[in-house]
Amino acid sequence: MKKKRKFLLFSLFTIFIFFFKIKFFNSLFANFNKRNQTGVLTHDIVLNHLISIDHPEKSERIIELIKLLEKKKLGTLIREINFEIKEKNWLKTVHSNYHIKSLKSKYPIGEKSSLTAVKGCLQGIDEIMKNRHKNIFCAVRPPGHHALNTGKHEGFCFYNHVAISAKYIQNKYKLKKVLIVDWDYHHGNSTELFFYKDPSVLFFSTHDANAYPRTGSPDRTGSGKGKGYNVNIHLPCGTTDKKIISTYENILVKKANIFKPDFILISAGFDSRKDDPLGCFDISDKGFKTLTTVVLQIAENHCNGRLLSILEGGYNVVGNAKAAVTHIETLNNFYKNI
Repeated sequence: MKKKRKFLLFSLFTIFIFFFKIKFFNSLFANFNKRNQTGVLTHDIVLNHLISIDHPEKSERIIELIKLLEKKKLGTLIREINFEIKEKNWLKTVHSNYHIKSLKSKYPIGEKSSLTAVKGCLQGIDEIMKNRHKNIFCAVRPPGHHALNTGKHEGFCFYNHVAISAKYIQNKYKLKKVLIVDWDYHHGNSTELFFYKDPSVLFFSTHDANAYPRTGSPDRTGSGKGKGYNVNIHLPCGTTDKKIISTYENILVKKANIFKPDFILISAGFDSRKDDPLGCFDISDKGFKTLTTVVLQIAENHCNGRLLSILEGGYNVVGNAKAAVTHIETLNNFYKNI
C-alpha cells in the first residue's frame, strides 16, 4: 500500500511539472512557434490514464518524449491541446453510440484521455488547414488503431484517432482523398475495418501479421469499390532499416503517386523500433528519419505538405522518445533542406 501511495504521489507531482512546462512554453513562445514548420500537441490529461502500475502503456511514454524535446531545445514546438474543441459529432462518424457510452461508463479516465487525443487531432488538422503549420505531431495516449465498436478497449485503444481524423478532413474540409500510413509493429485492424470498402482512403500498413491482433494479411486488399486501397505489408521479426525503407520507397511511393492524396495521416507507432518489449523489429532512429522523409516528400508532391502524425505504440520508454523526437525533428527540418 505504501509503495502504491508513493507511486501515485510521484505521478501527481510529475503531472504538475509537465502541465506547468507546457503552459510556460505556450505563453513564452507563442509568436516564435508560428515560424516553426511543425507543432507538437499534447495535454496533461493524457497522463492520467493508468491501466496498472507495471503496464507498458503508461504516462512515462509521453513524459520522456517531452523531456527529450526540451533537452534538444525543441520545447518551443509544444502546444497545449485546446479542450474546448467540440468532438462529439466527429466521434460518431466512426464509433457507435453504444461504444461511446460503454467506454464512458466502464473506463472514464481512459476514455477521457482518448477523447483528448481526438481533440488534439482535430485541432492539428485545423491548424494545418489554416496554414499555421505545415505538419503536426500529436503526442497523445492511449493509442487508437485497434479501437473497434465493442464497448471496451482493444489492444490498449479506446477511439480510433486516425480514422476519426480522416473523416474530419473529408467532411469538414471537403478534401476527397486521404492517405493513412501506419508503421506500428502491430497491424491497425480497426483502421482497416473502417475503410475496407472505401476508395477515398488509401490505407498502407507495414507490420508483423503474426503479432497481435493477428490480422493484416497481404491478401486483404479491400472490397467493392475499395478493392486495391487496403495495402498490408507483412514484415518478419528482425526486419531492418534496409528492408522497411525499401518497402516504403518501392511500394508506398508508387501507390501514393497513383492515388494522389489531398492529406496524409501517419499512425506513428514506435514499437517497430529496435528493443521494444512488445515488438521484434530492428528499426533504428535513423530508419525512422528516412521513413518520415519519404512520407514528407509524398506530402510535398501531392498535398502542399499537409500531414498529421499521431502517436500509436512504442513501449520502450527511452526508445519511444528517441524515435518520436527523431520523427519530430525530421518533420520540422524538412522544409529547411529543400
